Amino acid sequence: MPPFTAKELNRATLARQLLLERSRLSVPKAVERLCAVQAQSVPEAYVGLWTRLAGFRQPKLTQALERRAVIRATLFRMTLHYVSATNHAAFAALTHPRWRDELLRKGIPVDELAARIGQLSEDGPFTYAEGNEVTPELGERPFLVRCITPLVHVPPAGTWGHTRVRLTTAELPTVEPAEAAALLVRRYLGAFGPATRQDLLAFSGLRVADVEPGLEGRFRRFEDEQGRELLDLPRAPRPAPDTPTPVRFLPRWDALLLSHADRTRVLPEEYRSAVITGGWVHATFLVDGLVAGIWRLEEGKVKTEPFAPLPRAVRRELEDEAGRLAAFLA
Repeated sequence: MPPFTAKELNRATLARQLLLERSRLSVPKAVERLCAVQAQSVPEAYVGLWTRLAGFRQPKLTQALERRAVIRATLFRMTLHYVSATNHAAFAALTHPRWRDELLRKGIPVDELAARIGQLSEDGPFTYAEGNEVTPELGERPFLVRCITPLVHVPPAGTWGHTRVRLTTAELPTVEPAEAAALLVRRYLGAFGPATRQDLLAFSGLRVADVEPGLEGRFRRFEDEQGRELLDLPRAPRPAPDTPTPVRFLPRWDALLLSHADRTRVLPEEYRSAVITGGWVHATFLVDGLVAGIWRLEEGKVKTEPFAPLPRAVRRELEDEAGRLAAFLA
């Protein structure tokens, strides 16, 4: 298998994440290309698309959510993601059966609870608290209500400026497990590849048996510098390792930092503890394709904290991009 250097791996991933140059894709197409945009709170999804799309403005994602072209739901690793409507059914068809099996093993009557939530949704959108009221069997684990049956956030929930969550049950077409697994593998490699099988499992939180049917297609195969097998789509971009990379700002919990078992392709190991603290993942910025510091919004300005001294030209580029991000957030 042809070897794949760390620099080649970095550039290939950045190209698929639309971070080498801003894309002119529509918001639904971009979200589809990115597989799943992780966003624990609303602004992160908007910042994640701003840094990847040319001319992105807040109403573009809001309108995509209102038209149901983009869906906000709990999916991989039981975390909130924005996904395209074209991917949602397959992704839910993989994650929810896994959660259902775990709940059944704990003695939770999943079918009965799902029926109650379905009845609740017939009266209109509901809150998590209202969902918890009809599922008392969850006891001290009320957050598991999102795993009983596929739920989606109803706009304006999930849109810029709105923090209140309202839910409804998702009406999804039936997707065969093998078909769903094949779509997930294609979308994952298209957004985060080349990657190992362990990378795919780390991203999805699924079992080997859940994704195995999707690994039977035709793939390019490489090795990384540690000798691990990398899978990739035949026609996916694999730029030269010396491809220039602009400064880019990433929001908190950006999927780029969380979607591989080996995160060193973008996050140097020496900075990991400064970026990922417990369940918190800080907002970061990239220099030469790698995490080089963290940032925060303070009094209307984007404040940056580099982990190491930066060259003067990079500092200027960083300040310019920080100014543009502050204007977007304002």
